[in-house]
Amino acid sequence: MYGNLSELLALAVQRGSALWPVVLDNEIRLSGLSEEEIFSELERHYQVMTASATKALERPMPTALGLISGITAPQYRYSQQSGGLCGQTLNRAMAFALSCSEVNASMGKICAAPTAGACGILPAVLMTLEQSLQLDRHQVLCGLLTASGVGAVIMKNATVAGAEGGCQAECGVAAAMAAAAAVEMAGGSPSQALDAVSFALMNSMGLVCDPVAGLVQVPCAQRNASQTANALLSADLALAGMKSPIPADQTVDAMYRVGRQLPSELRETAMGGIAVTEAGREFARRLRDEQD
Repeated sequence: MYGNLSELLALAVQRGSALWPVVLDNEIRLSGLSEEEIFSELERHYQVMTASATKALERPMPTALGLISGITAPQYRYSQQSGGLCGQTLNRAMAFALSCSEVNASMGKICAAPTAGACGILPAVLMTLEQSLQLDRHQVLCGLLTASGVGAVIMKNATVAGAEGGCQAECGVAAAMAAAAAVEMAGGSPSQALDAVSFALMNSMGLVCDPVAGLVQVPCAQRNASQTANALLSADLALAGMKSPIPADQTVDAMYRVGRQLPSELRETAMGGIAVTEAGREFARRLRDEQD
């Protein structure tokens, strides 16, 4: 039904709907599942998301080298007690994202959205808006549909792999997916949702993938938190009426070109960035010693 984001938008405008019904119709056609069955699958995935986003809020998860073990609980307490400089809502959202990363690093069950390394961003945004906007479950799952439609198009026309496009293709794309969902969950238009996609990708353009010791922990967890903030602020920019001068499809193309221009050292090889700092190299040595 659609091959890019502009075609997705055109179909939504043509039928006078949000993006998610167009994505739903496409999924019905491709999968052969009924609407009820698709929403049942969405519910199943969202339950995995919420479980991973809350599991580490109060107790640490064991992780290799302990790099991010226990980082979530203090962040969550901080959000509850003081609200922080960014306010309680954003700090709580970051805690949700960190929890998913901590669970992932402890080999727990997560929902890759679009990847395991970026698994915390979409759940954090969906759960935060569910609570702050007092949405019902169907509205949340419609947001998840919007996000999945955006992510599928980006996968088709670009990449979501850090090894191919850097962290911009993982956490950046997750932020774009979440930003589109956030706009529609807040009552924004389909065109605003795609403006938010553009903003989120612009804000993460060139983000490298440099995992310390080759582990999906640092800086992956911290980027899940920062890109959760990116998704929410990108949605707010669009909802406030800011239009992206660069169409979403062109921003996706630019992200893909930038990713291919990144040297291999900055694409998930742990051979560049913070992975090769003195501290990063020491963690790599410690990991090798533990594995010997």
